[in-house]
Amino acid sequence: MKWIKTILREIYGLFVDDGAFALAILIWLGLIGWIISRLDLSPAIVALIFFAGLALILIESTARYARRKR
Repeated sequence: MKWIKTILREIYGLFVDDGAFALAILIWLGLIGWIISRLDLSPAIVALIFFAGLALILIESTARYARRKR
């Protein structure tokens, strides 16, 4: 039974290295979906907001990782 747990943990690790990073992306996707459904924005504006949010999440995650490595 322990080997099944190990396999599942390894598979999870292949796709999710940083749980906070993955959670932030999922929350951002949910917020963008909510914003799109409620506001009448042009696709270009939505794409810009989407990209900016993901870029900020990536920058924060990278900075957090760099602080942890020092």
